[in-house]
Amino acid sequence: MQKAYQILVVDDHKDIRDLLQRFLNQHGLSVATAADGNEMYEKMAAQHFDLLILDLMLPGKDGITLCRELRASTNMPIIMLTALGEDVDRIVGLEVGADDYVAKPFNPRELLARIKSVLRRHFAIPNIEQQLSANPTHYEFSDWKLDTTTRELLDPEGTLVPLTSSEFTMLAAFLSHPNVVLSREDLLKLVQGRGADVYDRAIDTLISRLRKKIEIDPKQPKLIKTIWGGGYQFSCEVMHG
Repeated sequence: MQKAYQILVVDDHKDIRDLLQRFLNQHGLSVATAADGNEMYEKMAAQHFDLLILDLMLPGKDGITLCRELRASTNMPIIMLTALGEDVDRIVGLEVGADDYVAKPFNPRELLARIKSVLRRHFAIPNIEQQLSANPTHYEFSDWKLDTTTRELLDPEGTLVPLTSSEFTMLAAFLSHPNVVLSREDLLKLVQGRGADVYDRAIDTLISRLRKKIEIDPKQPKLIKTIWGGGYQFSCEVMHG
């Protein structure tokens, strides 16, 4: 990574905050810490951050609630820390907008690798655009607009709809392959890239989140259709330029 990215670690355990601050500082990241949601918001009001590391279990508002609040106004990457270790808790975290998760106890090097992966996905236009003969800067579909330069999604009324980095790459993958059936394996490659630690359920979770944002009725999707035995298909005319 070329720049000193600004990271905010939110965890109520001081030893974890101090450990991560020292370790990540040693690897070229600028790190601030907070013990709870109130301190998190204070730090965010005073400084810009490129990525948030958010503990699931916090005093006051928990990480899930804070993640949901943040996703209403920002697409800043969020990595959840959880000591629970159950799949359901991890999936719930992803459903409310987290970009990734790490289960406690964790190796700091694993967290560093996930930070780098999330930052790469967030700050770089995915390779999926390189598969097109011309690199589009925006897509239009069903009166929606996605700008791949600013990473902004506008609904038919022109209202900004925040996207996480994973949601952005998933939507861009579909828009660059309209009316094509994409298997989970195809989508994993497009969204996560090579060498990433990925799993099938993350694809289903991302698609569920996207449907809630762009479908009139997420339970009866018209845009992102499930093709039983095949995968998913973005069934809509797409224009790009």
